[in-house]
Amino acid sequence: MPITFDEEKQEEQLTDLHEREERALVQTQAEKAGIPYIDLIPTPIELDALRLVPEAEARAAQVAGFALNGKKVSVAAFSPEKAEAKAALKKLAGAGYEVSLFMTERKGLEKAWGRYKDLSFSREESAGSISIASDEVSAQAKNLKTIADIANVLRSELASKQSSRVSRIVETLLAGALATDASDIHFEPESASVRVRVRLDGMLNDLIAIPTDSFQFILSRIKLVSGLKLNVRDEAQDGRFSVKVGGTEIEIRTSVIPGSYGESVVLRVLNPATIAVPMEELGMHQKLRALVEKEIKKPNGMILTTGPTGSGKTTTLYAFLRKIYTPGVKVITIEDPIEYHLQGIVQTQVNTEEKYTFLEGLRSALRQDPDVIMVGEIRDSETAGVALNASLTGHMVFSTLHTNNAAGTFPRLIDLGADSKVMSSAITLALAQRLVRKLCPACKKEAVLTADEKKRVESVLAGLPSEEVAPQTAKAWKPVGCDKCSQTGYKGRVGVFEGIAMDSAIEKIIRENPSEREIRAAGKPQGILTMPQDGVLKALAGITTLEEVERVVGFSE
Repeated sequence: MPITFDEEKQEEQLTDLHEREERALVQTQAEKAGIPYIDLIPTPIELDALRLVPEAEARAAQVAGFALNGKKVSVAAFSPEKAEAKAALKKLAGAGYEVSLFMTERKGLEKAWGRYKDLSFSREESAGSISIASDEVSAQAKNLKTIADIANVLRSELASKQSSRVSRIVETLLAGALATDASDIHFEPESASVRVRVRLDGMLNDLIAIPTDSFQFILSRIKLVSGLKLNVRDEAQDGRFSVKVGGTEIEIRTSVIPGSYGESVVLRVLNPATIAVPMEELGMHQKLRALVEKEIKKPNGMILTTGPTGSGKTTTLYAFLRKIYTPGVKVITIEDPIEYHLQGIVQTQVNTEEKYTFLEGLRSALRQDPDVIMVGEIRDSETAGVALNASLTGHMVFSTLHTNNAAGTFPRLIDLGADSKVMSSAITLALAQRLVRKLCPACKKEAVLTADEKKRVESVLAGLPSEEVAPQTAKAWKPVGCDKCSQTGYKGRVGVFEGIAMDSAIEKIIRENPSEREIRAAGKPQGILTMPQDGVLKALAGITTLEEVERVVGFSE
């Protein structure tokens, strides 16, 4: 019988053998040198520590910073006696840092170096960076007050014969997005042209149609600065680059997918200003906010916020972290991706290629002596189990789920295999939220409730205390449209919330595999507004409109 060889399997086995041999060798050398060994594979890499040594220098010296506490930095090295390594460590010491040296193998260093793509100076070297001076953005912003203004400038640039017009078009789109607080720019190839749209306050708006031949140059420019392959047209690609506006760096996430008429592109604008919302400005009703502020200050427990993608869950969790953070509290996050850098907090990013998942990140974080852990999303039973147990062992855990309402939190966790008894001891609060557009304060107008509107308002608010609202005297508000809101009538968004706190009634019912309706009924005595009620009260207060509330959350309980 002939002997067959699986070359791929043999290669994997040899690689594994070499890695184990190298690990053993490094551990032996570290012990002889009196230098502690660290395995960087499960260790969260702090970007603030990594950025202290530029990527080119780090690779040449075979070192990587992985933890930073004030002026104390932890650095891992493969060969500390190497001249380049000594030079890098001396440079850190000369900059006033107290260096704690560790030894590690090359595989761990490769994992750490892979995080350089998340840093601005690395992006400038590998993926590119568009620099827009603050005075230029300010000048453009004066002429880019509305979508129509952006479209007019783009038409002028498309007609230009200047060699720099492609770069100018991309920069105008980005400057326009920043000036109007757009979250996304969409390029959608069609049979005759490429449709360009921007997402303002959650709604897509047509901007301009670009000739297909012009779009090919724009696409190449976007791919170039995003670090994508120019010659790949039949595969999905993801990249990123940064835009510097004055002293603020704004990250742009690029997504490219193949389509029937060409490649479709979406640029996601991660503007820190739109994410850094104080807790007081999230839009929570006074009673719910007081409850949340009490619960997040507890030493242990779990608070879950739920809702679909784009409902503001991450912004809410960031607000929680900013509210509770003090120098005496250790906070670690596991995110996908890191959308906003928080001072003093250890933020790590999921990397499936390196097998750093939410689950592995959570397990690693628990070994870092944290007080508070934020898990970007609970997606599977193992992550749910570890997160719940973490909240029972002296940690405060914040995370998110994809459910439609607060009551749906508990059935969702049961579906993931969570033990109802553990849930009742671990979970302290379940929140749900959506984002509604706010009326433009410059042009909104007051109107009287119609008979139908009054009937719907009274139905939603039935049972609320009289001091909350008096529907018979309430006013409705309508959008108008002006230059300040790109003629939409709306400017910005605000959250509508609901919540269910863990009490004896909820604890009892979740052990009976209940429906969402049964959980909602059990939580009603808590007196917390539902999302429809919260939305209607905001509409009556002139913050949003009844039409917007109905579009986002509906009027049914």
